[in-house]
Amino acid sequence: MKFLFLLLTAILITGAASAQNINSPKGHINFGIKGGANFYNINNDNNVTYDSKIGFNLGILGHIHVAKHFALQPEIQYSTQGAKYTDDNGNNTYKLNYINVPVLLQYMWDNGFRLQAGPQAGILVSAKAENNGITGDIKNSFKPLDLGVSFGASYIHPSTGVGIDARYNLGLSNINENSDVKSTNRGFQLSLFYIFGHRSKI
Repeated sequence: MKFLFLLLTAILITGAASAQNINSPKGHINFGIKGGANFYNINNDNNVTYDSKIGFNLGILGHIHVAKHFALQPEIQYSTQGAKYTDDNGNNTYKLNYINVPVLLQYMWDNGFRLQAGPQAGILVSAKAENNGITGDIKNSFKPLDLGVSFGASYIHPSTGVGIDARYNLGLSNINENSDVKSTNRGFQLSLFYIFGHRSKI
């Protein structure tokens, strides 16, 4: 499962890079920046539920036209994730920070609206547990790689290159390193982005 996922991601990234050699507008590439809010949670298969944790995402993107209405958009983003819950010991927070690499296939309309979906790989940077203000390192309790899919929609103002992006990230792989409980990351992202040198037409 992980091998097939990584292979698909590698193929998409390779295709995105090679698309730069295709004549404009097909193969036209623009770079951009993005950032916004995260609303993440951890889903468990033992019916234990958590509350969502608010965080942020910040990163860079490449927007590559591969056909008149289709584009590939690979991204690299820093993402603060996790979950919150309350038990007999008080308030608890899991703080999981990732470097996420989504590769999205987009369908683009001429008016700036886009639909998008694709695989995402996340590399765990840090993991901490906080209980009533006391923080401890729990990185060894989580797997270093998180695999999932991302899907959503975006809009870019054609003449300015400024846009808004809404997406849902659905984790597919178990992030627990030692526990028998399967836990997956799930989160909603709302971001603003700016694409340098954006063309007003597809």
